[in-house]
Amino acid sequence: MDFRMTSSRLIGALFIAGFVVYGAGFGLTSSVIGAPDFLSTISAYQSTLVLGAFLLLMNTPVDVGKAVLFYPIVENHGKRTALAYLAAMIVQVVLLSLGALCLLMLVPLAQQGVDTGVAQALGSLLTEANTMAYQIGQLSLASGAFFLCWLLYRTRLIPQWLAGLGVIGYALHGAGAIAEIFGIPISLILLIPGGIFELTLAFWLLIKGFDPEAYAAGFQPGAHGGHEEVVHEELVHEEVRR
Repeated sequence: MDFRMTSSRLIGALFIAGFVVYGAGFGLTSSVIGAPDFLSTISAYQSTLVLGAFLLLMNTPVDVGKAVLFYPIVENHGKRTALAYLAAMIVQVVLLSLGALCLLMLVPLAQQGVDTGVAQALGSLLTEANTMAYQIGQLSLASGAFFLCWLLYRTRLIPQWLAGLGVIGYALHGAGAIAEIFGIPISLILLIPGGIFELTLAFWLLIKGFDPEAYAAGFQPGAHGGHEEVVHEELVHEEVRR
């Protein structure tokens, strides 16, 4: 019971921390690079840009922490799903970190001379690289989290209505990221259901935690590998009978 609630509360706290850290970092960096001629103003707002990029980078250990804490819980119900979610989160944090580093490169670029057309072009390229890295990272997140929520729905580790919201939310989030990659700006609308799911899940885990019976079932002897391996064995036996 203590270990279940500890894991639940840590994961819930990390979801909230991710919202705060990345949200603050995104707001700070956007306030600087959102200006039409942002390179000429970077020297005045350098501290804001650097702090914002640092907060974006701080999201990396937060997301990695979520994936690592989720892994042993999810693995006992479906190892392939656990690996897929972990891999998706790793891809996401690598891309988001690269995007944040692109924003930090704007500082030395602005110091080299903002009056040249080359500097302006490089500045636009770096901001676009950050945007593209973000969207591809979000697509990776949505893909892994979609299967995670589907497993949570099947195993009832959390209420099915909440897991179902996650399935729908991440499907829409992935669609929004794809749309942004092709130049259709609708991701802000489509990420709302996923955002509501993550906040609701965070508070649910902090207060209620994972379902005790479903959580305990995953750690019972012989449960390792979970539902996915059972389905595989049934298919093998069916082929043998044929």
